[in-house]
Amino acid sequence: MRYVVLLTGNNRMAINDFFTYMDLNLECINTSSRYEDIINHLKYISPDVFVYCLYGESPDDIKRFVNVERKLSEQDIPIVIVGNRDECEQFSKIAPTLEVTFCQRPISAQKLEHQIVEMLEKKRAARKSALQEEAGDGAMADLESSSSQSASGPARKHILIVDDDSSVLKLLKTYLGERYDVATAINGKVAMKFLENKKTDMVLLDYEMPGENGATVLSQIRDNPRTQNLPVVFLTGVTERAKIQEVLALKIQGYLLKPIDMEKVASTIKGVLG
Repeated sequence: MRYVVLLTGNNRMAINDFFTYMDLNLECINTSSRYEDIINHLKYISPDVFVYCLYGESPDDIKRFVNVERKLSEQDIPIVIVGNRDECEQFSKIAPTLEVTFCQRPISAQKLEHQIVEMLEKKRAARKSALQEEAGDGAMADLESSSSQSASGPARKHILIVDDDSSVLKLLKTYLGERYDVATAINGKVAMKFLENKKTDMVLLDYEMPGENGATVLSQIRDNPRTQNLPVVFLTGVTERAKIQEVLALKIQGYLLKPIDMEKVASTIKGVLG
């Protein structure tokens, strides 16, 4: 199974590694370190773990995190702190009472992913054991049977969403996650890294991004023999007719205007994937 990870912190490179290298076992969602943003994310998703990637956070930043920890603790969501030795020590001194798991850098993406998955598997096993004690072996047998049937069901289609706006990624991932397997990328570079090692059935691609824009990313997708036939639908705020004609001339499977209309998203994806 894939675990849902809610990510925050100043270390953008560490966060990008989650999206690029750990998507096989982890469904990654990014949020800001603002209390309000984290709480809003918790309303819409149910993360299995919260990961704080430290890089130059001030003591005040860490003190404010205490309020977030209380909310996470109420929902039984474990916290992982990723940072170098000094950052982890500072965090521990400022917030010594917080129950967190430290993963100290330097650490490879593979090892970090293994540590997080191992921790969550142990948590899951402990929960099963507790349920078994409460409900008895018969109820647990029903639970295992239900899980097996779900696992053996038809494979879900996969969608990669590329957008530099984390709120758009969160919105689409939450909405589409009920029917599809969804991965997200915050820029074209992360998206192409994902496509180097993993497969998807369709790409929702932001047309206007800083750095490599949607047209540039599309060109890279079409130039690669592995992905040249991959269906791509643009997300765009462009409404001028001439500009839309330019978008359609890029030989895509469609476009969706921002702000996002979820019914149009659903119908467009159904038209492409069937």
